[in-house]
Amino acid sequence: MPTVGEQLRRTREEQTLTVYQVSDITKIKTEHVRALEEGDYEVFPAPVYVRGFVRTYAKLLKLDAANLLAELDVELGQTEKFRDSPHLAGQRKGPIDLVMLQLSKINWRVALPLAGAVLVIAAAIFGYRAWRTYQSADPLAGLGPGLYQPAQSNSGEVLPLPAPPGKK
Repeated sequence: MPTVGEQLRRTREEQTLTVYQVSDITKIKTEHVRALEEGDYEVFPAPVYVRGFVRTYAKLLKLDAANLLAELDVELGQTEKFRDSPHLAGQRKGPIDLVMLQLSKINWRVALPLAGAVLVIAAAIFGYRAWRTYQSADPLAGLGPGLYQPAQSNSGEVLPLPAPPGKK
């Protein structure tokens, strides 16, 4: 059975594409295209790059990417560098990591307008209830008992106003 690289090279040659054309269309470096076709996976820093490039290359050539990736996983398992999955973080995950992971899963194009709509509805309900409370409240509720208090007499603290001209 041919390797993944051999399948990619054979299909590329059948479609009369050059390595440079594949590189130009897929935006994969020419040396990476050659490394894929030769099965030289040691060139790549991580298996995620190999899988991504093979998927992109297979889509260009209209090959079954799922089957190629399954075969690629077998081939990568035989290499010493990519036999084990790399551990991305050596330390334990904290609560912030878990929160950030959950936030990264949210579709913000849907969640943000939905959250905005919920805030507008909540503000409208709160405003309506405050207005109803204000309308039903007794405006004189805070006043004490009403007592008549006569006007205080002029105790000399204020001078009387002069009489208007013409009246004496």
